[in-house]
Amino acid sequence: MKAAIYTRYGGSEVVSLKEVPKPHPKENEILIKVYASSVNRTDCGFRSAEYFISRLFSGLLRPKQAILGCEFAGKVEAIGENVTLFNIGDDVFGYDDNAFGGHAEYKTISATAAVTNLPDNLSYAEGAALTEGSHYALGNIRAARVKSGDTVLVYGATGAIGSAAVQLLKHLGTFVVAVANTKNVELIKTLGADEVIDYMTQDFTKTTHRFDFVFDAVGKSSFRQCKPLMKPKGIYVSTELGRNSENIFLAMIAPLKKGKKVIFPIPTAKKEDILYLQDLAKKNHFKPVIDREYPLDEIVEAHRYVETGQKTGNVIIRIA
Repeated sequence: MKAAIYTRYGGSEVVSLKEVPKPHPKENEILIKVYASSVNRTDCGFRSAEYFISRLFSGLLRPKQAILGCEFAGKVEAIGENVTLFNIGDDVFGYDDNAFGGHAEYKTISATAAVTNLPDNLSYAEGAALTEGSHYALGNIRAARVKSGDTVLVYGATGAIGSAAVQLLKHLGTFVVAVANTKNVELIKTLGADEVIDYMTQDFTKTTHRFDFVFDAVGKSSFRQCKPLMKPKGIYVSTELGRNSENIFLAMIAPLKKGKKVIFPIPTAKKEDILYLQDLAKKNHFKPVIDREYPLDEIVEAHRYVETGQKTGNVIIRIA
C-alpha cells in the first residue's frame, strides 16, 4: 500500500511516499480503507519534535511510528474474529495519537479504541476533521469545568481547536467572545460566537467583558496578559507551553492559589468522547471547518501549509 512516512525528525521535507506492507487486523482490531485524513498540529509536532518532550512518546532518537495521521475516516474492509462492534462495509471515523497511521491507504485500530461509525450527514473529509481539534477543545473545556452561563474568551478561534471550541462552548450554553483575523470574522460568527474581536484592527485586552474561562487555542497570549480580563476565580488555558514553559510551572502551583489560575490538562481521546462528537455531528451541533484539501501525493505541501500557522480550521488529505 502507499503511505507517507518519516524516519527522522525535522521539517516537512522528511516526509515521503513509499510502498509499505498492508496491515492485517488482529483478533480485536478492524482494518480500515482510509478515504481521508488530516495534517494537523499533532502530526507536525510529532514530526518536528520541536518540543523535545514529545520524543518521550514518539521515540528518543527516531520515530517509533513511521506513518503519521492521527485523524482518519474510511470504510471497514476486514474485522478480527473477536470484533462485534463493527461490520465489513461500515463507514467509520476516529482518532489515534498512539499508533497514528492515517496517512496511508489502510490502517488498523482496536474496535474498542476512539473509533465509531461516521454520521450519514458527514463526508469522509468532514469525518477526518471531526476529532483532533475538537478533542483538545473538549478536554480543556471539561478540565476548566465550564458551565452554562459562563463567559468565555477563545483566542485563536480560526484554527481546528479554536473553531471547535466555539461550537462546543455554544452547545454548552456559554457566552463566547472569539478573537480572529479579519478574513474570518464572519465565519466565526456563523459558528455561533456572540462577539468577534478582529485582532488585526482591535486590541482584545481592551474588551469590557470579564471571563470565567480564557482559552488560548494557538498559544500566542500569556496568563499575565489575560489575567486582568479574568473574573476572580477565572481559569486560563493555553495549548502551548508558553514562554520558558511558564504554563507548566503556573499550572503546578495552581493548587496553592485561590484566585485566578492556570491549568495545563493533557486531553486524551476515548471512545465515549468520539461518541459524544458523533452525536453532536448527527444533530448538526458541531461541524468541523475545512480550509483546503490535498491529495496524498501532495502531503509535503500540506505539512508546509499547516506550519505557516495561517490555516482556517482543518487541512484534509484525500487518500482513497
